[in-house]
Amino acid sequence: MKFEKRSGGEAEAPSPAPEDKPSGKKPVVIYIMILFIVAFLLMALSFLMHQRSNSEVLGELQDSVSAMQEIQTTQDALLDLQGQLDDAQDTIDELESQAEASSQELTDAQQEAEALLALYTLQQQYSAGDLAGCQASIEAFEANGYAAALPDTAGEGITPPTQRYAQLKDAVESRTAAAH
Repeated sequence: MKFEKRSGGEAEAPSPAPEDKPSGKKPVVIYIMILFIVAFLLMALSFLMHQRSNSEVLGELQDSVSAMQEIQTTQDALLDLQGQLDDAQDTIDELESQAEASSQELTDAQQEAEALLALYTLQQQYSAGDLAGCQASIEAFEANGYAAALPDTAGEGITPPTQRYAQLKDAVESRTAAAH
């Protein structure tokens, strides 16, 4: 309130104060609005930074997933190759067994052929009357184990080699015993 002085020296009653304009409230509202805008901008900035961080993490995760898929593919291929290797090893083992069996059959056939040749030699010596040669052939025959290598069977009407050897051996021993 203002007091005005009048020229008469009397103090006049206070005149009513002009009404205060709400201009004092406007700056507070503007200040609050600015604070809200700043807060909104800070939240938007935080959101964008968070999105960027999420994008980077998502990219890393996608790289990790891709790497894991590559590892899985490599592991599947490795398991497939291991299976093929196992199959190949089984085949090798089977072929080695067959080769061993074939080798044994070949050895047996060679032993049989040598035994038959020795039997033929013994027959020829016996037919020639060479009892000393027959005795030496029988000893070599026994030493080499040819008796076990001779076949037990022969064609129809043919004396089996094992039986023929026994006959020749008995005949040589009885002729040698008779000669002494």
